[in-house]
Amino acid sequence: MDAQLEFHKSSYSAQNQNCVEVATIPANYRKSSYSSGNSQNCVEVADLPRAAAIRDSKHSDAGHLVFPASEWDAFLGAARAERL
Repeated sequence: MDAQLEFHKSSYSAQNQNCVEVATIPANYRKSSYSSGNSQNCVEVADLPRAAAIRDSKHSDAGHLVFPASEWDAFLGAARAERL
């Protein structure tokens, strides 16, 4: 996971105050290797520092879900075990 997140001050934070910083998820999604063949029904994954983001390829503008690396690794382990 070599992508770097760039944080910036939230527009909702007050001037010169303790503030919330936000980062945009990079758009380097790839088709999950667990999606079936040439099907258009795919899950796309973006590798992030210490996390993974997933989205539905049919509705990529509908948002994404972000999972910490430990949860993503546990999910992949369960998915691999299910395929055996």
